Amino acid sequence: MANQKKHPAGTIALNKKALHDYYIEQRFEAGIALAGWEIKSLRAGKGQLTDSYVLLKDGEAWLLGSHITPLNAASTHVIADPTRTRKLLLHGKELDKLHGAVQQKGFACVALALYWKKHLVKCEIALGKGKKEYDKRAVEKERDSNREIQRAVRSKGKDE
Repeated sequence: MANQKKHPAGTIALNKKALHDYYIEQRFEAGIALAGWEIKSLRAGKGQLTDSYVLLKDGEAWLLGSHITPLNAASTHVIADPTRTRKLLLHGKELDKLHGAVQQKGFACVALALYWKKHLVKCEIALGKGKKEYDKRAVEKERDSNREIQRAVRSKGKDE
């Protein structure tokens, strides 16, 4: 019997900037249509989602702005475009829900993460409402105060 390869597990790429810039309302899991060289690059951890977003056009969802760096040895006969537009695979009801929400004022559809699910690459997308600058500062201030409280609690236990 042939040795079975273990499938990679975990997250490939995160879009931390999206969590900073948007209030996340609803999350969706989408499949992503990739070429063979892209899968090899993602196994090597060469994917980035910084500044990527989802475009809804003609009843389909497209991932724009993602960057998958091609490997030198992956494919020599195909011209690899690292920032090409990739199709997201969603059910019709999910697409309708996304399209309806994006038409409302202030909602945007952003990619949050690329990850492995068994042997497939999935993209977590979300409906987000944009934060104002003062909202970002308030969140940062709250995070700092929570960090200070945790530090004080930890140091109090050591003093005794």
